[in-house]
Amino acid sequence: MKIKVVNRGHQQLPEYATEQSAGMDLRANIDEAITLHPMERRLIPTGLYIALPAGYEAQVRPRSGLALKHGITVLNTPGTIDADYRGEVKVLLVNFSTEDFIINDGERIAQMVIARHEHATFEVVDELDATERGAGGYGHTGVK
Repeated sequence: MKIKVVNRGHQQLPEYATEQSAGMDLRANIDEAITLHPMERRLIPTGLYIALPAGYEAQVRPRSGLALKHGITVLNTPGTIDADYRGEVKVLLVNFSTEDFIINDGERIAQMVIARHEHATFEVVDELDATERGAGGYGHTGVK
């Protein structure tokens, strides 16, 4: 699939790290380093503008290494970029650690996964079909 992109930043385009990677790394496109204090959240620009085909979205997800090593994650995970959005791709990062985290220009801050989606319509009914699970949720199967 080809995705049209305008790169108004100075970073390389997102790319897959390996042949079977699901996500492409997004990089910070900033003029000076940003210090993200504990429990602080910031919108980090990438300099990228994309046009996705109809029926697709781009999901912005955390990088596992940043989450594990530094407590840095994407706050609205996954963030959705709709096919008709034409603004800059930005990443909403939050620092859940107890230490400052410095974001440098060009740092890989998130990953972007391109995913197909469907549009649904609701059909109002009086009741739903029965299943083995029923209304059980949020830990209903207990601890094993």
